[in-house]
Amino acid sequence: MSCMVETMAARIQQLPPYLFAKIDEIKQNAKNDGIDLIDLGVGDPDLSPPKKVVDSLIRAVGKKGSHNYSSYSGLPLLRQAFAGWFERRFGVSLDPESEVLPLLGSKEGIGHIFLSHVDTGDDVLVPDPGYPVYTAGAILAGARPRYFPLRAEKNFLPDIDELETIITPNARMMWLNYPSNPTTRMAGIDEFRDIVAMAENHDLLVCHDMAYSEMTFNGEKAASILQVPSAKNVCVEFHSLSKTFCMPGWRVGFAAGNAKVIQGLAKIKTNLDSGIFMPIQEAAIVALTEGEDDVAEIVKVFESRRTRFVAGLNRIGWKVPLPAATFYVWAPVPSEYDSMEFCTLLLGETGIVCTPGTGFGNFGEGFIRMSLTVPQERLDVALERLAETDIDWS
Repeated sequence: MSCMVETMAARIQQLPPYLFAKIDEIKQNAKNDGIDLIDLGVGDPDLSPPKKVVDSLIRAVGKKGSHNYSSYSGLPLLRQAFAGWFERRFGVSLDPESEVLPLLGSKEGIGHIFLSHVDTGDDVLVPDPGYPVYTAGAILAGARPRYFPLRAEKNFLPDIDELETIITPNARMMWLNYPSNPTTRMAGIDEFRDIVAMAENHDLLVCHDMAYSEMTFNGEKAASILQVPSAKNVCVEFHSLSKTFCMPGWRVGFAAGNAKVIQGLAKIKTNLDSGIFMPIQEAAIVALTEGEDDVAEIVKVFESRRTRFVAGLNRIGWKVPLPAATFYVWAPVPSEYDSMEFCTLLLGETGIVCTPGTGFGNFGEGFIRMSLTVPQERLDVALERLAETDIDWS
């Protein structure tokens, strides 16, 4: 006889296994076997946040009242700091009262916006390959993920004509992510303009995940979808301090864009969380207002790692394109393997942990993702181990 308290909700049963939880299990088993792992599986920055930001946190923790509940909508100065940073960076003005909402990390906002703007039976357009939380959020809200492919021959950008064939009368929301995790590609204003026009035509809410907005190379700058003049009619964008300032554990980010959408997301949050720890908010203000030079130094480190690591991969015969952005390498799998087989082979022969492309969707097959969030010395060791294998890299 089954016990009701042990029976999970149907929505939980529909969720695919969470990719990074599975990777953690594989890593732990390898550690138990005594393997010296080089973990390129999860994008967890190894660099420290800027010292001025850490010092600000320490000072704020000692202030009277710092440990009380904070405002659901965040400190006014934090919202103003987000809006000010956005205008300096993208040339787009935001009303800090109605068009900006602080988040407990962008992932929290991404998960909650489904609850505010999707009903049971709605369709959500999800990029494939893409961040797994887009699928999970749709399922948990009772919606149906409908996938649109991102193909290498299209530079991993959406095909508007193909999207038009995928959109249904029940389509309510669409997800984008540029710079892209996992493909490392960037999108420009022209691509965003086409998406906004399509969204306006179909009354779609476009959610743009821009967690890697500052992690771009060769002097290029990523564009915001909100730079399209009419984008605020149909778009919200999610930003994070996790990658930009190497603060993933701090859990602070923001949503920006359409005021009604921001209002709906805020209503969900007031019922489900109690705001960001106030010292973290104060430190985030310092990061946003004083951290530009620090970001440049952080990006310089990851750009150097990217250039050296990819050059090393190509020297051993593995033809891997140079990433345009993010701190990942999206590498084609040698032809005789699928992505999971190849990740398993690398782990067994080299102790290198990678992420199979299929963890990001069916169209991720044929690729693996490697993260550059380990010190250069370990990346060099990884290259040495790869060079010593008998793998045919073609």
